[in-house]
Amino acid sequence: MPSDVLTDALRARGLRATPQRQHVLSAVDALGHATSEQVLEHVRRTDADVSLATVYRTLELLEDLGLVTHAHLEHGSPTYHSTRRHEHLHLVCRSCGTVAEGDAAHGHALAAAVRRDTGFVTDVRHLALHGLCADCARRAGADPAAGRSPAAAAESPAARDR
Repeated sequence: MPSDVLTDALRARGLRATPQRQHVLSAVDALGHATSEQVLEHVRRTDADVSLATVYRTLELLEDLGLVTHAHLEHGSPTYHSTRRHEHLHLVCRSCGTVAEGDAAHGHALAAAVRRDTGFVTDVRHLALHGLCADCARRAGADPAAGRSPAAAAESPAARDR
């Protein structure tokens, strides 16, 4: 139960499990991927007095406690999700805006290659890949096997050498 996990984590830090904190964690769990504004909208269905500042502070605390994490899926606010869900990549379609989850193993393989080549250690939990979902790629005539749109393929070094 989320409130038990929250209560234990807060007590370990000498903090109280307030109803507002429980509502915010429950909203993140219920919404899957949500901005702080979306969390606020969900929480206000139960507690109309919760402010956006309370949601911001609570999300920061929940992230410090390791109960939620965030990713930057768009140019605006970060998107939060529970760490109790399976680890995953965020696949963001730049055409229709759909956010899908991808196998984290792909991110770990990428992170290993980046670390091997540069020494940089990547946090896969925050990884968002932007591109086209299968439907939008099909409509755009992208080659899913190559992973590139026709425009990107035309700009590739191999295409310029022809």
